[in-house]
Amino acid sequence: MREDVEALDIRDVTANWVNAEVLSRQIDDRIKALADLSDTPLFFGRLDYLHAPGAEQAEGAQGEQFYIGRRHVHDADGDPMVIDWRAPVSQPFYRASKKDPMDIGLRRRFGYTGGDLTAYEDERLSDPAEAATTSKLLQREIERPRVGPMRDIVATIQPEQDEIVRSGLGGTVCVQGGPGTGKTAVGLHRVAYLLYAHRERLARTGTLVIGPNKSFLHYIEQVLPALGELSVQQATVDDLVAQVEVRGTDEAAAAVVKGDARMAEVLRRALYSYVTMPTEPVVVVRGSRRWRVPAYELQELAEQLLARDIRYGAAREALPQRIAHAVLVQMERAGEAPDDRVQDAVARNSAVKAAVKAIWPAVDPAKLVLRLLSEPEFLAEHAEGVLEEDEQKTILWARPARSVKSAKWSAADAVLIDEAADLIQRTHSLGHVVLDEAQDLSPMQYRAVGRRCTTGSATVLGDLAQGTTPWATRSWHEALAHLGKPDGVIEELTAGFRVPTDVITYASRLLPHIAPGLTPVASVRENPGFFEVRPIDGTDQVVAACEELLGNEGSTGLIAADARIPALAEALTAAGIGYLAPGEETTRETRLTLVPASLAKGLEYDYVVLDEPQAVVDGEPDERTGLRRLYVALTRAVSGLVVTHAAPLPEQLLQAGTRPFPPTRWSPAGLGLSSES
Repeated sequence: MREDVEALDIRDVTANWVNAEVLSRQIDDRIKALADLSDTPLFFGRLDYLHAPGAEQAEGAQGEQFYIGRRHVHDADGDPMVIDWRAPVSQPFYRASKKDPMDIGLRRRFGYTGGDLTAYEDERLSDPAEAATTSKLLQREIERPRVGPMRDIVATIQPEQDEIVRSGLGGTVCVQGGPGTGKTAVGLHRVAYLLYAHRERLARTGTLVIGPNKSFLHYIEQVLPALGELSVQQATVDDLVAQVEVRGTDEAAAAVVKGDARMAEVLRRALYSYVTMPTEPVVVVRGSRRWRVPAYELQELAEQLLARDIRYGAAREALPQRIAHAVLVQMERAGEAPDDRVQDAVARNSAVKAAVKAIWPAVDPAKLVLRLLSEPEFLAEHAEGVLEEDEQKTILWARPARSVKSAKWSAADAVLIDEAADLIQRTHSLGHVVLDEAQDLSPMQYRAVGRRCTTGSATVLGDLAQGTTPWATRSWHEALAHLGKPDGVIEELTAGFRVPTDVITYASRLLPHIAPGLTPVASVRENPGFFEVRPIDGTDQVVAACEELLGNEGSTGLIAADARIPALAEALTAAGIGYLAPGEETTRETRLTLVPASLAKGLEYDYVVLDEPQAVVDGEPDERTGLRRLYVALTRAVSGLVVTHAAPLPEQLLQAGTRPFPPTRWSPAGLGLSSES
C-alpha cells in the first residue's frame, strides 16, 4: 500500500503549482500514515461471524471471517485483508461476550513479542459447552513492561471503554476515572474513532488534544500517529491563551480569585464601560450637501447594539454602517437614490469615524486587564457586587506595571486576557476538543477551553481525587457548565488495568480525605504486583531501591517532592546511575526517570520508588492538595512500588488500628499485613 502511494505520478493531474504542492503534501502524509510499527503486527485479532454481517441469518447461511487490526489493509486487488478496529464490523471484538455473542462463533486474540506473532487464544462465544474464561493474552498485554512513550490500547479495549470510544460526535462526554482506568487512552482513541467516522467534517473544523504540561503531551504524542492519525493538534491551556509572555506567578489566593468565573462579569462590565453615549451630532458632508444625524439618534443606535448583546468588536464594526444607513434614509427622503457603494463611502467618512471612535472606542484586551489589576478605583467600580473588597485587594498588583510589555503576567492573567479578547472578537471554534487532566482547571480556564469548541463537542477526562490545584474542580456538573456543555454525559470508569491491586488498595486509603464518596478503583489484574513500605536513613538507600528495581524489565520512576529532587539527582550521579527528566523517552540503556511530584500526573512506569510521602504532602499550600498530590504519586506504578521514608508516614495512610509500616509486603486483599512481616 505504501509503495503504491510512493509510485503515484502527479505531474499530469495538477492544474497549477499550488494544486501540485497540496497534493504532494497529502501524499507525504499518506506515506507517513502507512508507516510500519516495528514492535506491532498488522493485526491483533480475528472474528468468525456465524453469518455474513448484514445478511439474513437463515439456516445454513455461510459465515465470514475478519482479521482486526489498528488500520485497514488491502491487497494488490483492493480486497480487504485487515479491518480497521474502528469499523462497525470490528465492534464485537470488544463487546461480544458469552451472554451476548453478537453472532460471533469464534473470537481469536493474537499474542506478539517485538512485532512477531507468538501465540493465539480462542473464545467460542456461541458454544454453550464452553465456559467463559479470562483472557491470559489480554492480561499479559495489559501488564507488558512500559518502555518509551505511551502506546495505543486497540488490542485491549474493554466493553465499557469501547462504549465511550464509539459515542457520537454531537455530544460531549466527561469521563471520571481513577488511576489506571485508561481514561487518557479512551479519550485519544475516541478522537481516532471520530476522525474515522466523521473524517470530512473534522478535516474542515479541526481537532485538538489539551494536556496539563509539555511532558505529558510528549508522553502521549505517538498514540494517534500509530493509529494513522497525523492531523490532531496538541497543546496545553497555557498555549491556547498565550497572547502575552508569562513571567510572573500568583499567590494561591490571588490565583483562585482570578480563576473564578465571576471574573468574566467583571471583565464584561469593564469592557463595555468604554462605550460612551454621544452628546454631539454627526455631520457628513457630501458635495454641496450636509447630512446631520442628531445625538439622540446616535444614542439609539448605540443602545440597540448594546441590547443585541453581540461582541464588542462586532458592534463597533456595525456602528459606522448603522450611522451611514441613517444618512442614506435622509438622502432618500430628499429624493436621491443612493446605493450600497454610497453607504460604504459614508461609513468611511472622517466624521463618522471620529464619532465611532468617541462612542465605541477600540479596546486592547491586555490593556483592559492591565488597568483592572493596576487601578483600584477602576476595579472597584466594575467588581461592585461581584467581588468582595478583600478579593479585590488580593488580585490588585502591589506595583502596577507601566505597560503591557513590562508587566509580569501570570498564567491566570493570560486567561483573563483571553476572556477579554473573546468578548471583543469571537474565538475560532474547533470540531472536537479532548481535555485531559481536567480536574485541575479553574472555571476561567474551562471557559477558555469551551471557547475553542462552542460549535463542536468535547471529551473531558479527569479524576476528582487527583485535583492538585487550590482551584481544583469540585464536581463534573459544575465543570461542564463552565465549559459551556451543561448537557454533557458523565461516565465513570472504575475498573483499573494499570495499577496493581496491592498498590491501588493502599493509595485508596486517602480517598475519604481527598474525595469523599468517590468510588475506589477496583484492579482487574490477576497479578497483585510488588509493594513495599521501607523505612530508610538516607538518600543512599533510595538509590539502592532504584538499583534493585532496575534489575527488572521495564521502566522505573523515582518520584519525590520537588524540593528533594536536587539532592536525589546528586545521589544518583554519585552512584553512576543515569536518569531522565519527565517526558524524555526511556531507552534500553537508561530506564530511570527522576520525577518531581508536581509533574507525575498522567505518567506511568513499570516500577516506582516514592521518596518521603510526608514531604510530598508538605510541598503543597494545604493538606488536602498535598494528599491529592501524594495519591497521584502513589498510583504511577504498573508492576511494583517501593515507598521509602525517614520521616513518619502521613496519618491518613494509617488505617485505624494499624501501626506505621516497616519493610513489608502488603497482602493481596489489601486488608492487613501479610504473614511475611
